Amino acid sequence: MTEAPRADTAQLMELLSLSLGVYYGEFIASAASENLTASQGKALTVLRRGPAAMRALAETMTCDASNITGIVDRLEKRGLVRREAGASDRRVKNVVLTAEGERVADAIRARMRTTQEGLDRLDDEDRDRLRSLLERVFLSHPTA
Repeated sequence: MTEAPRADTAQLMELLSLSLGVYYGEFIASAASENLTASQGKALTVLRRGPAAMRALAETMTCDASNITGIVDRLEKRGLVRREAGASDRRVKNVVLTAEGERVADAIRARMRTTQEGLDRLDDEDRDRLRSLLERVFLSHPTA
């Protein structure tokens, strides 16, 4: 029995690019269905993991502090997030999802049918393997 040839890095990068293109296209459309920009939707998704300081949120989203301030201002105006003073340093402002923000973040993901259907085609072993591979490729990176 012969093994399949090893995929080269360029092939893997192309598949990753195609996959991310589908994911982000679907994400942008889902965010828009909630009257949010892609950046606003991304902020909600990041905050779905837990509260974040404004600076940390800007770093995670790879944008400057003035841009994150505008994003958070607009989300706060809609009642999707709130700012709270940091417990150890009151000068630090943490951004926290409200219950409505959680609902909207979940609704964005729920509308991403193509991505969900693709992942649903994987059995438990494949899902565990994919998670492990993605963690090895991306979470071991110094900026993750």
